[in-house]
Amino acid sequence: MSVPRQAKPLLLLVDDEAANLQLLRHILQDDYALLFAKDGARALALAQQERPALILLDVMMPGMSGHEACRSLKAEPLTAAIPVIFVTALNDMRDELSGFEAGAVDYLTKPLSPAIVRARVRTHLSLVRIDELKETRLQIVQRLGLAAEYKDNETGLHVIRMSHYARLLGVAAGMDEAAADDLLHAAPMHDVGKIGIPDRILQKPGKLDADEWAVMQTHARIGGEILGEHAAGGMLALAREIALSHHEKWDGSGYPHGLAGEAIPLAGRIVAVADVFDALTSARPYKRAWPVADAVAYLQEQKGRHFDAHLVDLFVQEMPAIDAIRLRWAEKETGHTAA
Repeated sequence: MSVPRQAKPLLLLVDDEAANLQLLRHILQDDYALLFAKDGARALALAQQERPALILLDVMMPGMSGHEACRSLKAEPLTAAIPVIFVTALNDMRDELSGFEAGAVDYLTKPLSPAIVRARVRTHLSLVRIDELKETRLQIVQRLGLAAEYKDNETGLHVIRMSHYARLLGVAAGMDEAAADDLLHAAPMHDVGKIGIPDRILQKPGKLDADEWAVMQTHARIGGEILGEHAAGGMLALAREIALSHHEKWDGSGYPHGLAGEAIPLAGRIVAVADVFDALTSARPYKRAWPVADAVAYLQEQKGRHFDAHLVDLFVQEMPAIDAIRLRWAEKETGHTAA
């Protein structure tokens, strides 16, 4: 059964031979909406106007070659993300390498096999959807973090700084780039549970009493409930882990579960260092910003008590990069600055 027209992804087919376009149309028309171009210039214009989901592009065309057209597509922000599959009679490895260097994601060799054409198109459209889902998920996570900030005295710049500190410390602690990027994107969710804390407590200018502090501590558990349970390895699972563990302390005196030492997840231990350092070096309505040297001295003093001593040592080693992050995202309007 063919896909309903309104749900069909749009493909752009580019070839200077009408017979080749007719063949591709026959192969793809049941499942996709199709646009056609017979030269590179027309292909570029259609790509910018219509933003197809994928482009099938002939290599050998008069005037602008497929490789030239592909390089132009990748140089234009509006079309750079559109995957390009070359369709060509050329089968030399050097020709394929040139195509990949131009920005193509795949090669189809003439004469075309209908089954292979359909399979390759499906595969690359699936990859596009996966990328779109990842981007949407990241935006949702960031927006939830912003929702928590509206309830608190902290600012969006706080979560930007501390999440970059966390990523830097994660790399120093041995995380690969992908894991460190997940940490960067999950860390802003560390205090999302503050959405569930009453304003009279969250925004109290003075010190909390014992009952108020007990309520405040529930934000870690609330954050875990908001983020929910997810399969291990995903960014939301990591965000939940951080929300639940970043107030645990190395000596077991933290909350909500009183975990100690390496029983505290590494991501929670990293965010604890990053979060406290930024809180100390930032001005709040109820306090001045600490000088950086004083904040570092506090981290050192709390090694083996509040913080993982090894992570504090790594953090201190990274102070030039930490300071660059702090200055890049400094608060714009405050009379209290960290020295």
